[in-house]
Amino acid sequence: MNKYEILKKYFGYSQFRDGQEALIDAILSGRDALGIMPTGAGKSLCYQIPALLLPGITIVISPLISLMKDQVQTLNQAGIHAAYINSSLTENQIAKALQLAAKGTYKIIYAAPERLETYGFLEFAKQAEISMLTVDEAHCISQWGQDFRPSYLKIVRFLQQLKRRPIVSAFTATATERVREDIVCVLGLEQPKLLVTGFDRRNLYFAVETVKQKDRFVLDYIKSHPEESGIIYCSTRKNVDALFEKMQDLAIPSARYHAGMGQEERRQSQEDFVYDRRPVMAATNAFGMGIDKSNVRYVIHYNMPQSLENYYQEAGRAGRDGDAAECILLYSPQDVMINQFLIENKEQNPEFTEEELAAVREKDAERLRIMNYYCLSTSCLRAYILNYFGEHNRGDCQNCSNCRKEFEETDVTAQAEKIISCVKELRGRYGINVAAGTLAGDGRAKLREYGMNGYSSFGSLAEMGEQRIKRVINQMLVEGYLTVTPDKYALLKLTDKSDEIIQGAGKVVIREVKGETSSYLQKPASSVSRRKSDILNSRGLELFDRLRGLRSEIAKREGMPPYIIFSDKTLVDMCVRLPFTREEMLEVNGVGEHKFNKYGEPFLEELRAYTGEKREKMFFGEMEEAESKAGNPLKYTRMKKGKADFFISAKQAEQFPYAEKYLAPELAVKLNELRDPDAVKKTSGAEIIRRSQAMGLSEEKLEDGLRCKTVTEKGKEAGLFLGIRISQKGTEYQDVYYDRNAQGMVVAWFVQ
Repeated sequence: MNKYEILKKYFGYSQFRDGQEALIDAILSGRDALGIMPTGAGKSLCYQIPALLLPGITIVISPLISLMKDQVQTLNQAGIHAAYINSSLTENQIAKALQLAAKGTYKIIYAAPERLETYGFLEFAKQAEISMLTVDEAHCISQWGQDFRPSYLKIVRFLQQLKRRPIVSAFTATATERVREDIVCVLGLEQPKLLVTGFDRRNLYFAVETVKQKDRFVLDYIKSHPEESGIIYCSTRKNVDALFEKMQDLAIPSARYHAGMGQEERRQSQEDFVYDRRPVMAATNAFGMGIDKSNVRYVIHYNMPQSLENYYQEAGRAGRDGDAAECILLYSPQDVMINQFLIENKEQNPEFTEEELAAVREKDAERLRIMNYYCLSTSCLRAYILNYFGEHNRGDCQNCSNCRKEFEETDVTAQAEKIISCVKELRGRYGINVAAGTLAGDGRAKLREYGMNGYSSFGSLAEMGEQRIKRVINQMLVEGYLTVTPDKYALLKLTDKSDEIIQGAGKVVIREVKGETSSYLQKPASSVSRRKSDILNSRGLELFDRLRGLRSEIAKREGMPPYIIFSDKTLVDMCVRLPFTREEMLEVNGVGEHKFNKYGEPFLEELRAYTGEKREKMFFGEMEEAESKAGNPLKYTRMKKGKADFFISAKQAEQFPYAEKYLAPELAVKLNELRDPDAVKKTSGAEIIRRSQAMGLSEEKLEDGLRCKTVTEKGKEAGLFLGIRISQKGTEYQDVYYDRNAQGMVVAWFVQ
């Protein structure tokens, strides 16, 4: 069998998603690989398919028992023999599993990192033919990652003890450039295929809401989404327990999960959630890693997380099936104090030196500040996240709370000048609260004790009020006119850019929301991302509900989570295609041969009974046949969904207005003028930049806290070059331009 046949037979898909095939091909050619792919992008297939094609065994290192169980259960349901080795098994069970693996019964073995140093496992590994070692959740190996686990360092020692080094592949959903470099270095990856498919989860709606009554918001939200599954993350066990009790009082079928509960109680809560017996989960961040529940429709953060990495990973547990889902963060300034306390008191690696511990603490403090800036930002939330992970994005996604709010802009440069004077006068000895209180002329005892009422800046911005002063200070921090020390005290300091404000060369503008209504409540229904089931008409929805009911019956009988039987996405595809035969059912997205043999016939019977075996249209839109990618002999059927992704014809390309130079956004404008606006979506400067970076033509790096753009030698040959650009504020900076040759290259990218 080849990779396409395996993809179809075992997993039920007819084509690969972005990045999957490139990583699979690299591994099959014998190369190490590192894949950075967002949650729900199909990372597991990137090592599972090569594992079935490589001659020996693949060992997958996974951090949590629940993650291993879920993956092995899914593989076994697909007809692939796999096993896990962890502390949930007895020593006899482990010995039996290793014995079967040695005989070739299992092609894939999941193991906890702690297992690698046990005598029995090491002896097995030395004798077995290990073709590949895969590191899942690879960010756990980096001390610069948000979830560093010292046990992951055992992987390196394990590899050194093997007689022959296998292919090493690593995968994670969230990793900054520094973490990516650390993964490659620590694991010792040899000339790896590095692939970053992008961090954007377009089906997710992001929102930050500042609400006084968080409990009321959460309970009202759950009551307005009664048929949906969701997770509410809280920073403390106390908040989890309190919220859980209130949900119980309202008879909401809910569960809770935190480290203070007994192991059996946690296991039962997790199962109740996964099996949809209790579809709402209140939990600390101890819950979630390895939970592959595809139909989570919302994730609400009751408190602000400690880092953007943590937030994006936790929020990313929504909408894994690709359908629309919502990620809402409820912010309050007190969350910052709670997180500072948690960071100061978190358990540290005893193997670290004092210097290393200090560096980790500084990094934690920096992550917390970046997370706080996210909550205070008035720009596109999606762009903020993507830019943090190194993926250039200009914003205006129209699928986040900030893009849906109506703002008014206010020039506060004069006030910024007074803030700089105050910081200078305070000589960098105090933080935001003291500076804002001083400028507001607050008479509280603490400020009198510090002698702030004796400074010339005391009360110089009394008309603004302390909260608005803090808003301006935060904006200045974001723009680099001020900075804070990298420790828990976060003392305000001036920067090299501060003088631009004093000299009249800089400008500070704040955006403030018109009105105080929650942006979530203001969100127009017509602009919400559509779910897959939204394409079904009333008859289709009725059939969809019947298929879900059948799936629940089978899941209960089999003791299996419903989404492992078939996902909602697969059920919708059944409603659209209306398969009446085995051959037609195997064309449904997500139905492989093994799954059909186990579950296909009952679903065919339900489809025949509901329709009387008569073809009828149960969806909106039209169907079209399309050939698959070159080299793939299979066909797939897809729904037409409004406009096609951006492209131009060869004739349209001939009309492109070439110029001496264009910036990427200017190129996008000219390209969009050529397209058919009724049938084709727009492209963007961000898309052109992303493609340029993916091809190794240009790069963006963080230097001294600023993003610097560079053109590679390959980019120079293609016609890219750096030039001076002037911002709206009059600041000069370097940007990437495209000459005539480069313009021709970009045009050719989009010609069909």
